[in-house]
Amino acid sequence: MAILEIRKYPARVLRQKSLPVTTFDPRLQTLIDNMIETMYEAPGVGLAAPQVGELKRLVVIDISSREGRSPLLVLVNPVIASREGEVEFEEGCLSLPEYTVTIKRAEKVVVKALDRDGKPIEIEGVNLLAIALQHEIDHLDGILLIDRISPIKREFFKKRYKKIRKLNT
Repeated sequence: MAILEIRKYPARVLRQKSLPVTTFDPRLQTLIDNMIETMYEAPGVGLAAPQVGELKRLVVIDISSREGRSPLLVLVNPVIASREGEVEFEEGCLSLPEYTVTIKRAEKVVVKALDRDGKPIEIEGVNLLAIALQHEIDHLDGILLIDRISPIKREFFKKRYKKIRKLNT
């Protein structure tokens, strides 16, 4: 297994729409294992394939560090089948280091996907799991956290981010 490079904003790959996975071969299994290791190393509660430069509809999620009863999820070609309620939650993103913002999302979601072996699964997520599912699936569609905030907050983020990048170069 290997730790993969997490792409940071404004990397172009983060804005592209991912393609469905059609082949469940050893290469995919290696990518899944490497994404899991990368997510834990970061550390994060979720990681989408575009964040490691792969335009595949693949996410890994493990919220057990915050809610101990949740298993590791590997979701291939995930689709949100239903949404209920609304909740505000402070989110961060491995592709937007050191930035958090409060976002409104559905409080409960049902996601249909395939597992790492290509078998259909359905996941019901509430609270943090619902947030993580929505956040990672957004990545598959080229949507970032900053796309879900007001234009004023987005401009503030961009100015702050440019300043931080200048300081780090």
